Amino acid sequence: MPICIECRHPVKTLWTQYSGAGDKSSGHNIRLTVCRNCGRFCDKYVEHDFVVLFIDLVLIKPQVYRHLLHNTLMRDGDRFDTVPTMVPGGSNLGRLAQQPIVVQYLFFLILCALSTLAFHLSIRFLTCSLFSPLNAFGGMPRHARPNSVSTALLVSSSTKLFPILMVIWEYDVPAAARSLGWAVVANNVEALRILLDCKYYTACILAIAGAASRWAVGRLVLTAAGLGDVDSIGESSVAADGKALWALVMLARDWAGRLAVG
Repeated sequence: MPICIECRHPVKTLWTQYSGAGDKSSGHNIRLTVCRNCGRFCDKYVEHDFVVLFIDLVLIKPQVYRHLLHNTLMRDGDRFDTVPTMVPGGSNLGRLAQQPIVVQYLFFLILCALSTLAFHLSIRFLTCSLFSPLNAFGGMPRHARPNSVSTALLVSSSTKLFPILMVIWEYDVPAAARSLGWAVVANNVEALRILLDCKYYTACILAIAGAASRWAVGRLVLTAAGLGDVDSIGESSVAADGKALWALVMLARDWAGRLAVG
């Protein structure tokens, strides 16, 4: 049963929908319910977007937690709500989407953890192991500090945090994701080159080997879960990535021109 996020008084409904709510010309025709106990709107976040929710979550406002935990994510009987699925229910992806949200988060957490672990271990093996083919063929001397390799990869991969800005600025998500992926790879290569004091082509080989291991482990986990037909990479062709990089360069040039004019 929903509650008023201001005074926690139980209410029957959070809003009232009138006829013609789907007609944009006449407005939404939805009126928020006023709490009889405190006289304020029962749940103002019904009309707010995710940006406002995120900001209030960062500010630790109790009202937004009540909105999420009582009126949105939880069902009666202390059961988690599930994320609506946009895929056929008969597929494995559809069955995963119908699972509780905690199960979905655990699955993708395990997927990301194993993929990242494969990425780090493969590069650590090639740089620090006595059995590394790069060391055996004289490609580079053995590095004696494997933990520093992982630290360099973690620091250089911090560019992945940039999508947090999506809650503030809207941009072309596919192009930005591809450009971000290229930026992370470039940072990884540069970090490995600086740490290991090796040639650029050696650092590129290490980054490619790590990316291949991460992809292989990700595919293995998806296949084991019955999701082998899911494209975990998406549209990542060389042409598409090149267009994304060119768009990023042109955008940077435009910004530079505006700053120069200002």
